[in-house]
Amino acid sequence: MGCCGESRAKPEPTQGNYPSPFQHVTTQPPPHPNLLHPGPPNGQWAEKPFEQPALTPPPAAMQYHQAGGPINPATPGFPPNGFNPNAQNMAGPPVGSPPSAFGPQSNSPFANTVSRNSNRNTYTPPMLDPNIVRPSPVLAAPTRTTTASPPLALSSPSPYFSGGIGGATSPPPDDGKLSISVDFGTTMSGVAYGSSRINAGRVQNILHWPGSMETFRKVPTCLLYNDAGQVLAWGLEARNASLGPGMIRCEWFKLFLEPRALRDSSTIDPRLPSLPPGKTAVDLIIDYLCCLFEYAKEQITREIGAVADLNAADVWLTVPAAWDAAGCDIMRDAAIKAGLVQSAHAGDRNWRDRLRIITEPEAAAVHCAHLTDLHRLQPSQNFMICDAGGGTVDLAVYKIIGQLSNLEIAEVCARSGANCGSIFLDLRFRDLVRTLLADHPAHLDPASQAFFMHAFSETDKLAYMGESDDDNYFHFTCFNVEDPNDPSVGLVNGELAIPGRLLRTEVFDPVIAEVLNLLEEQLKKVTEPIDALLLVGGFSGSEYLFKRVEAQCKSRIKVIARPSDADTATCRGAAQYGLARKPLVSSVIAGRAYLMKVKLPAEQEDWLKRPAYIRRNNAGAEICENRVQYLVQKGAILRKGQRIKTKFCKFSANAQDRVFVAVLYTSDSDKVMRYTDEGPTTELCKWSVDLGMLPSFQHHASLPHPNGFYTEFELGLELDSAEVRGVLLHNGEEVSRVVFDFFQ
Repeated sequence: MGCCGESRAKPEPTQGNYPSPFQHVTTQPPPHPNLLHPGPPNGQWAEKPFEQPALTPPPAAMQYHQAGGPINPATPGFPPNGFNPNAQNMAGPPVGSPPSAFGPQSNSPFANTVSRNSNRNTYTPPMLDPNIVRPSPVLAAPTRTTTASPPLALSSPSPYFSGGIGGATSPPPDDGKLSISVDFGTTMSGVAYGSSRINAGRVQNILHWPGSMETFRKVPTCLLYNDAGQVLAWGLEARNASLGPGMIRCEWFKLFLEPRALRDSSTIDPRLPSLPPGKTAVDLIIDYLCCLFEYAKEQITREIGAVADLNAADVWLTVPAAWDAAGCDIMRDAAIKAGLVQSAHAGDRNWRDRLRIITEPEAAAVHCAHLTDLHRLQPSQNFMICDAGGGTVDLAVYKIIGQLSNLEIAEVCARSGANCGSIFLDLRFRDLVRTLLADHPAHLDPASQAFFMHAFSETDKLAYMGESDDDNYFHFTCFNVEDPNDPSVGLVNGELAIPGRLLRTEVFDPVIAEVLNLLEEQLKKVTEPIDALLLVGGFSGSEYLFKRVEAQCKSRIKVIARPSDADTATCRGAAQYGLARKPLVSSVIAGRAYLMKVKLPAEQEDWLKRPAYIRRNNAGAEICENRVQYLVQKGAILRKGQRIKTKFCKFSANAQDRVFVAVLYTSDSDKVMRYTDEGPTTELCKWSVDLGMLPSFQHHASLPHPNGFYTEFELGLELDSAEVRGVLLHNGEEVSRVVFDFFQ
């Protein structure tokens, strides 16, 4: 495809379909030999492999000169005969090309983020125990000038795979390298670590945190700022501090990176706490991760000494399953700025690659798959992970393949998730209290509301049993002693008594109904039996949630269980993944389609369905615009580290015209679209590829070409559970990394 995104010549039809000149991901690699339906012991059932959704490959794109005429094969640098590339090209659109194909980048609430340098001012937080070691907060930072992440971080190939499609290498030798996981949650966060040289390779959680002499497996995702935007405290200290003049407590800011919130700020839940003046959600995430990780490194050093090099450790950061690549890119950028990874020595050029992104259910699945005493799973059996956290509930289904001694699991269907975590119980409880005490403003000031919510969150939220508590009253002490009595609303002697039935109908049932609906939708995607449903995450500790899930699913799923360390399953599983030094999750399912908008030769179907899209170019050929070219189908099985290769061709007017630019789109629609107006598509990112590294470009650029020249090249696209990466290839070898500029 040339500058216009049109093919050179219309391909010959084969049995009614137009073959693609290169491999599209319409035929996925064969499943693992053990990805089979389990049968009875006598083997009466026939083995049935996973079925890929059928999709007729879209015809190859046409390619034309900038002027609109066909490409002359005699043009210097023209690719060899038979090559029919398929991509849009920004070298110069032809007359009549849609002006919005590569429009300006949309505005983002996160555009003006700030970067942090390594020079951090020290401070002495108030109301803190001086005997507890604390990290220094970030107090100042230069202005960030771009929303694009560092190229190396985005396009690095997986460390456990080689460059070919699905070409896994042997895992690197176990050198005792430290693996640290950071489970950054909406309400609570945790850190775990492990090394083959420490504690017999077992993963350990950080249990001691600033602000308490007790042990906690997680710490609140909470920050306390002054009116100058400086961090005064974080974690337990920020949660428990009394607010003084000019102090601002910030919580739940992770939800601002939810995909809908990134694309449209009006979809942000208005009940969420507002951000401090002059701060973005990304600023808060950077500040919190910086404080959390600096303290974690100090604590690990105290616990294990100088056994491992913390600066050279692999860091695994968890993200919700529902996040798209744009949210993961923002999270990666924030983590790098917060200092989760850094150069360990001179010449350490790939230090950003030590930061790995993993989805929360994937990490939880790795942890639960090791707990054979809990659910008695065997090879070829399927299990579902329900990761119910503070902000989101994520669902994923996996199959155990291979032997448990050499654990490997694979996704069975696309993951799903929604914002229906436990904080929405808190928000509904606050709304209920406001309704009950509407005529008693003395109990509705911010301090009083925070007091009520803290009591509910710390005790009754998880212990509530549902219908069996309908006739019980739940008592909440008022913060203010004024106006202590109004029996008509349950206000008696300075306590608010709320009937259990009212809590169930107004607080619990609406949120838990969303979780159950999400479970039902996920079960509909699976054509095989589910052998176990494992609930993890902080919200899984709710007795009422567990009872409702069990009642709804016990007739279809034999084992419904909740591990004793369910609240830290994600954090521990991410560290275990790193310690394995190999991809424990062997394949993932594409949760959305990845596609490009192209121009193709007009066919009879186009004349019948979209005659307005057809135009005649200067050479007299009939071209249909606004066609869709799929790179990856929704639901496609992708081996971890699989590199999807696509051939492109760019017309360059001169040697300075060396950058190829295109836009990658996604679609959540299950329908296979022929035209761009048949379903919603979302601009995911812009590809920027510098072709100056290619020998073929350098050769043509060194010769006089008054009419320009063409360069053919190949891009490799890697999709794993959370991120999108790309590389520029020449003769199958990596030449450079592709820069993805994500739209937000």
